[in-house]
Amino acid sequence: MNHHFFKHWILMIPLLWPCLKVAETLKAEKAQRAVPPPGRAKRGWVWNQFVVPEEMDTVQHVGRLRSELDNGNNSFQYKLLGTGAGSFSIDERTGDIFAIQKLDREEQSLYILRAQVIDTTNGKAVEPESEFVIRVSDINDNEPRFLDEPYEAIVPEMSPEGTFVIKVTANDADDPTTGYHARLLYNLERGQPYFSVEPTTGVIRISSKMDRELQDTYCVIIQAKDMLGQPGALSGTTTVSIKLSDINDNKPIFKESFYRFSISESAPSGTSIGKIMAYDDDIGENAEMEYSIEDDDSKTFDIIIDNETQEGIVILQKEVDFEQQSHYGIRAKVKNYHVDEELAPAHVNASTTYIKVQVEDEDEPPVFLLPYYIFEIPEGKPYGTIIGTVSAIDPDRRQSPMRYSLTGSKMFDINGNGTIITTNLLDREVSAWYNLSVTATETYNVQQISSVHVYVQVFNINDNAPEFSQFYETYVCENAESGKTIQIISAIDRDESIEDHHFYFNHSMEDANNSSFMLIDNQGFIFLILALKQRRKETLFPEKTEDFRENIFCYDDEGGGEEDSEAFDIIELRQSTVMRERKPRRSKSAEIRSLYRQSLQVGPDSAIFRKFILEKLEEANTDPCAPPFDSLQTFAYEGTGSSAGSLSSLGSKATDQEEDFDYLNDLGPRFKRLACMFGSAVQPYN
Repeated sequence: MNHHFFKHWILMIPLLWPCLKVAETLKAEKAQRAVPPPGRAKRGWVWNQFVVPEEMDTVQHVGRLRSELDNGNNSFQYKLLGTGAGSFSIDERTGDIFAIQKLDREEQSLYILRAQVIDTTNGKAVEPESEFVIRVSDINDNEPRFLDEPYEAIVPEMSPEGTFVIKVTANDADDPTTGYHARLLYNLERGQPYFSVEPTTGVIRISSKMDRELQDTYCVIIQAKDMLGQPGALSGTTTVSIKLSDINDNKPIFKESFYRFSISESAPSGTSIGKIMAYDDDIGENAEMEYSIEDDDSKTFDIIIDNETQEGIVILQKEVDFEQQSHYGIRAKVKNYHVDEELAPAHVNASTTYIKVQVEDEDEPPVFLLPYYIFEIPEGKPYGTIIGTVSAIDPDRRQSPMRYSLTGSKMFDINGNGTIITTNLLDREVSAWYNLSVTATETYNVQQISSVHVYVQVFNINDNAPEFSQFYETYVCENAESGKTIQIISAIDRDESIEDHHFYFNHSMEDANNSSFMLIDNQGFIFLILALKQRRKETLFPEKTEDFRENIFCYDDEGGGEEDSEAFDIIELRQSTVMRERKPRRSKSAEIRSLYRQSLQVGPDSAIFRKFILEKLEEANTDPCAPPFDSLQTFAYEGTGSSAGSLSSLGSKATDQEEDFDYLNDLGPRFKRLACMFGSAVQPYN
C-alpha cells in the first residue's frame, strides 16, 4: 500500500499577523511535515497544526486541507470531526477551513479536531482519520485591571520623603509570552507633588512632607499600561485614598487672652465660676490637655478639665469675702498631656491667659464679736442690774445698725446696745446658771439675723440662815445619869462656801433658863447632855447598873418570828469592826470632859462618820453571807466618846467576869432569841 501525504497550507491574515511571524510559522510547518508524530507509524498523510489569530470576524478563512491523491475530479469529500468542530466549517470539496464564530484566546486557546477524507465513488475513507490542532494566537485585546480595589492607606503626617505608603498591582489577561502584551508600566496620573510611584513595582512613596492640619486626605490616581507603554498599548487606572494620621506637633493655644468672671462672696467652696477654652489643632489623644494656675499662693481658685469638651472649668477652692478682697487676678496656662520626646521642642512656652474674678457683695448676717459670752453676777442684786454687753456688727460695707432680742429666761432683758440687765432677783439656790440666747437683727434687712449663746453664772452670797438637818425627837431614860449625851444635833446651810460651814449653837431665848439640859457646841456638832441627876424610879433590873456604854446597832431585818434562827447572826454582832474596846469605868465628870475633848476632834467634814460608813459599806459588799439587796441595815454610830450608852450587853463589863443575862426574858418576844442564846450560859451563877 502506498503512503500518500496531504499537502496543506496555513493561511494567515496579513493585517493581524506580521510577515516575519508568517515565515516562521511556515518554516515550522515544513519541519512538522518532514517528521511524523511520535508514537505513530508513518502514514500516508499527517495532519498539521493550524494557527489562527483571535478576535477574527465570523466566517474567516483559517486554512485548507488537500490530499495529494485528489486529482480535482471532485471525487474526494473532506470532513471535520471533534468537540471543537462546531466553531469551524470545511468546504467538503476543496478542504478550506473557516472560523464560523469569533474566537477568544482568553476563553479557549487550543482546538483539537479530527479530519477525514472519503472517496465518494466508493464511500470508503482514503486515509484513516487523524487529529490536528488549531491554535488561537494572542492579540493585545485586554487592558490591565487592578484587582484589589479600593485601595486605602494611612501614613503619619510630616513623614519624610521616600516613606512607603502602599503597593498597587494590576493584572493583564493577555498572553505574557506573546510580545509585550502583558508587560505593564505604572504611572502617577494624580497626586503630585506629594506622592510618587515606582513604574515597574507599583509601590507608592511620599515625595514631600505633608501637614495633616492643612489637609488630612489625598486622592491618588495610578495608571497601568501594557506593552511597556508603547503606542497602541492598553491601560487601566485605580484610585488610592491616602489619609494622614496625626502626630502631636501642635501645642494648645488659648483663643482668648482675657477672661472676666464674677462670684458671690456667699458661694461655697467648689462652686463653678466659669469656663476657659484652649484649641489644639491635633486630634484624639494628642489634643488632650490640662489647665493650671500660675503663681497663686492663696490657693483660692483651681481649674479642672471637662474630658469631653476639653474645656477648663474654673472653680472656687476657698470661700471669698468681699470686705477683705473684692477682686482677684490669676493667670492660667495650658499644655498637652501626651508629648513625645522628639516633639517636645514644639511645646515650649505654654500658652497662657489672664482671668479676672470679681467678688460680688452679698448682704451677710450679723457677726458677734465672740463665739459665746459668759457673765457673772452675785445673787440678790436688784432689778435692772447690768449683767454684761454683747455686740454684733454688720460685715457688709453699709454697716447696718443692730436690734437685739433675748430668749431663754424671763429673769433678764436686753436693750438696744446689747446690754443685758436683770428683771428679777436672782437666787443661786434656785438656779446657779442661766443659758440665754441673744439674737441680733439688721435694721436695714430684718431677714439677716444671727444668734449667740450667753451663759450667766450666779455667785453665792450668805443670804440663808442655817437649818437643822432634820427634825429631832430625842428620848432619854428617866433614870439617866447627869452628863449623859442624849442627842447630837447638826445643821446645814443652803449657801455655797469654799470651805465647810461653821455653825454656832446655843439655847433659844425661851429655853435659856431650862437647866435640865446643857449644850456642848464644838462649832460643827452640838451634844445635848443631861445636866442634872433625875430621880430614878425602881428599875426592872435592880441587879443591873445604869452604865450602858455600848453603841447601839439596829438591824431592821424582820425575820420569821421566834422560829427564824436566821434573824440574828451572833457572828455579825461580834465583828471586830463594831466592837468597842473595853475601858475601865470612870467618873461622870471625867467622862463628860473626855467626851467634850473627843468631840472637838470631830471635824466639820464629819470624817469619823464617813470612815465608819465606808467601813460598813465595804463589809457589806465583800461579805458573801450578807443579807439580800432589798434588806436595810442601819448602823447608829454616835461618835467616839458618846455617853449615851448602849442597850447591848456586849462588852458592857469592864472586867472579864461573866454577866447575868436573865433579864432578857423580861424584855418581851423580841429578845427571846437572845435570852435563849445567853441565858443558859449564866444559869449556874443564878
